[in-house]
Amino acid sequence: MDTRYRAVFTDLRTDQAIDVLPLREVEYDDYLGKPGSLTATVPVPDARMARRVRELVEGRTAVYLERGNEVCWGGIVWTLTPATDDRGLTTVGVQAATFDSYAGRRYIRANLSFTTLDHLEIVRRLWDYMQGSEGGHIGVEYQPTAPTAARTVAYSDGDETLVEEAIGQLAAMEPGFEHRIAVYRDPVTGRRVKQLQLGSPAIRVGDQPVMLDLPGDVLSYSFPRDATRGGTTARARGGTPESGAGGPVMSGEQVAEDLLAAGFPRLDTSSDHSNVTDKATLDAFARSELAALRGAVVIPSVRIRLGPDTTPALLGTTVRLRIKDLWFAEGLDARYRVVGIKVTAPERGRPETADLYLEETD
Repeated sequence: MDTRYRAVFTDLRTDQAIDVLPLREVEYDDYLGKPGSLTATVPVPDARMARRVRELVEGRTAVYLERGNEVCWGGIVWTLTPATDDRGLTTVGVQAATFDSYAGRRYIRANLSFTTLDHLEIVRRLWDYMQGSEGGHIGVEYQPTAPTAARTVAYSDGDETLVEEAIGQLAAMEPGFEHRIAVYRDPVTGRRVKQLQLGSPAIRVGDQPVMLDLPGDVLSYSFPRDATRGGTTARARGGTPESGAGGPVMSGEQVAEDLLAAGFPRLDTSSDHSNVTDKATLDAFARSELAALRGAVVIPSVRIRLGPDTTPALLGTTVRLRIKDLWFAEGLDARYRVVGIKVTAPERGRPETADLYLEETD
């Protein structure tokens, strides 16, 4: 791996450093609203390196990527794969996911009830629940935010609801919110920080857009338009009330009348929310889902060359994308928000690049 990067492995619960190891074939990504991932290999040229790598234990080890002086990615090592190829070269494959993946490994095993409480505060309290149990604290911090939408929700011991699913359901209700766990180095103390970031309806970073041009910083682009994922109607199905009468609760059907009037055919979408029995909540799910899936789903992406002025710290930022080529012969000049990023670290003969996943914005 390029000398600008280094990988620091630590104990997940205490953050005490275990080792700093070289990595090759590094790719990592991060997203708003879902966990990111890292894949890499550790070369093992001799017995000494093998002993060092054996100190890493999947499931209880964290890894941070440092790019120069900045911590650019952090997460939990979930899989380690020692392997030897036909030439006798030994490597250990590393697969990790950002710290929010912890919520996908924790079930709600208590009776939790929140009445007319802001949805972002509910997320923080769910993290309090996870980190308050024995062995559950992994050092995630959070800050207060301004109230935006009150919710009344309850979770029962025995339902085995994943915390990740509970947070995802809250985020799916209008006005919605985005979440991620950002990692950075405290400028005063120098310690590594894992902070839960929340934003409703979206996480926005920076005041001025980052300029991206083709020709220029942009190496390539893709604008997939996928009607198989989109629709013109939406309906949400909930759970069955305790009485059992009438079967599952259903939302009303939400219809994009403007798209039908414009000539789109009727294309149905549906979703399941088995632990929700309130029709108003299901209606909110259906409206939110139709807003996200109207017509064809378009998730543009651009590949850019990273450098001193363009770093991986772009999640939540607004970019102004300008393209003039054969397809955009009249010229594209539009603003997008970066909702995902995938970085390929430099190797010999290969530059450092990032794929940015974009969402159109005002």
